Amino acid sequence: MADELDALVGRIDDGALRQELTAQISRLRQRRQFGLVFEEHLPERVVLPHHAIRRGTKVVSRDGGPEDEPRVVVKVSKGKARLAGVDGDESVDIADLVAVAEFGEPIYPGLKRLGSIARGGDKPAHVIIKGENYHALEALQFTHAGKVDCIYIDPPYNTGARDWKYNNDYVDHADGWRHSKWLAFMRRRLLEAQPLLTENGVLIVTIDEHEVHHLGMLLRQLFPAARVQMVTVVINPAGVAQDTLARVEEYAFYCFFGKPQVQLATDDLLSDGGTLKNTRTWHGLMRTGTNALPSDGPTLVYPIRVSSEGRVLSAGRTLRERIGAGEVAEATMDEWLPAMDACEVPGETDCWPIRSNGTLGNWRMSPGTLLELAQLGFVRARPKSSGGWALSYVATGIRKRVESGKIKARGRDERTGELILDDFPAEVRPRTVWKRASHHAGWHGSSLLNQLLGERRFDFPKSLYLVEDSLRIVVGDNREALVLDFFGGSGTTAHAVARLNRQDGGSRRSIVVTNNEVSDNEAKQLRADGLQRGDTGWEAAGIFESVTRPRLESAVTGLTPAGVPVEGDYRFTDESPISEGLEENLEFVELEYLDAESVSLDRAFEAIAPLLWMRAGSNGPVLTGRSHDESGRQMPYVLSDSYAVLFNPDRWRSFVDKLAPTVTHVFVVTDSSSEFANVSAELPPGIEIVRLYENYLSTFAINAGTSS
Repeated sequence: MADELDALVGRIDDGALRQELTAQISRLRQRRQFGLVFEEHLPERVVLPHHAIRRGTKVVSRDGGPEDEPRVVVKVSKGKARLAGVDGDESVDIADLVAVAEFGEPIYPGLKRLGSIARGGDKPAHVIIKGENYHALEALQFTHAGKVDCIYIDPPYNTGARDWKYNNDYVDHADGWRHSKWLAFMRRRLLEAQPLLTENGVLIVTIDEHEVHHLGMLLRQLFPAARVQMVTVVINPAGVAQDTLARVEEYAFYCFFGKPQVQLATDDLLSDGGTLKNTRTWHGLMRTGTNALPSDGPTLVYPIRVSSEGRVLSAGRTLRERIGAGEVAEATMDEWLPAMDACEVPGETDCWPIRSNGTLGNWRMSPGTLLELAQLGFVRARPKSSGGWALSYVATGIRKRVESGKIKARGRDERTGELILDDFPAEVRPRTVWKRASHHAGWHGSSLLNQLLGERRFDFPKSLYLVEDSLRIVVGDNREALVLDFFGGSGTTAHAVARLNRQDGGSRRSIVVTNNEVSDNEAKQLRADGLQRGDTGWEAAGIFESVTRPRLESAVTGLTPAGVPVEGDYRFTDESPISEGLEENLEFVELEYLDAESVSLDRAFEAIAPLLWMRAGSNGPVLTGRSHDESGRQMPYVLSDSYAVLFNPDRWRSFVDKLAPTVTHVFVVTDSSSEFANVSAELPPGIEIVRLYENYLSTFAINAGTSS
């Protein structure tokens, strides 16, 4: 059949058509035959209601549907745009058109600043981006490739209830390609997101039963080297009424790249008892189970001398030292006694690793390690009812917690020298099934959001405390972690990161991306009111403007959008009034689409400046423009405490002299490779040096065509 198909294609006279068919047939032959198989579908496109319409722009009708195919503007004049068409050009009022960007085409992103809140002192800012998430991910390739510690996303669940769009059209349950479109939609974004993670980064994707099995297979296909685990989360114990069983759960996939960085916790998120108590601060010093015989460790068999008060004094010769290089034979305790030195000091006792059956075993550590830990107070002796001493020690994990101050030591016993440790919660690995009242979506998602906004504006937000727990598992010990959520929704992820910072004084930051879509019902009402996409009233109803931004502003300031203190308290890990706010910095920006020519000619610095600020760590002020000297001339550079931009490489000497010692990034505007190299050689070591705009333009030229 394959040969016959090739022969038929070879008979086509049109060379271009023959070549295209050959390429498509090749793609079909390479298609996966086993596992998750789905159609790629046409690339998506995004509507840009505020983008200027000029020659070369792709446009659709401002109020058109998904069947409205994009057309190219060939000329703009006197409020009219001439559009290229199969049946000839057509002149249309610009006011009736809206620009679109199709995936796979090169885009040159910039960011327009929308406002900020500064309550976090010198901490880095959380960045909330208004824009299409695929293109935002492309922008982040320039600013954050390999820098994100955790990606947490809550994508549309594809329930069929018109809860998400594909090519600006709501996908409902009657669409025969519903699942395939969703998979294509997710695949493009996941492939774009993964390079942003650090070597040991973690991707978390939440989902419900509609796509859970498809998503699990997709993740394993896309990231075969990752360790993928699925967590089941009870979000509504009462259950959602259905024709069959009542659903109580949702799911979260954890994809661990590199070495898994799972943090131990004081709550396994499953046990009914909540926080678990540790009952094993001290562990028996004698080895049990396997490798517990003298022959398994001759260097671990030795006497430990203990005073009458229970103080560890010294360690004697090991069995290996006593018998030399010879083989250690198994024998009863009576047979070993002649080889052992008897303690002849009154009030002191030599303790050997004697097991309950009277045979000789071995200790868990060498004599040198034992004496070192005893000196620090991590070894103790307790009298046994049968005589002698039972020896125990503090395990490595607990010692680290004592040394870091997480477990308090109230001093040392003067007689024995051992540390007196406070009781503390156990640290355990969270389980893969979570059942906590704090994860209830209604109580701690919807109700909390309504408190922050002062009214109901958004359906089905995640529980704030569920997202906190989800993130704590992987970034709990990393107080400077960067978390990305490119399905930002109501902004729960940024709120949760801010809460983690409050609990331990961290400086974690988040990047949250959300579009400004309105719901299906809202769109119908807005059209009935005479509004179109891009109109002020329409945009004000979008999710970014009406939910995400005001929710995070309320969380940080403690005030509702109406300016009154938020009612209620945070619960669980950190109980406090919500009205106190959170000590964080927020920066709100909107994704813009720039012309490559304007960028290369240094005519778009104001839009690119926030990207440079983000690449440098989102610290301090954004350098948005070129300052002027006393005579009114433009300065050849701009400087901040964390990054700097050199516009005129000839002025490198004064630029270098004025660099703050805290600068981590320098951006040099030059077309010359040698000029860039010369400037780089004069900069202090340890600074990341980027060539603008060559680096910026090449980043997005490479990204072009990667959506399939």
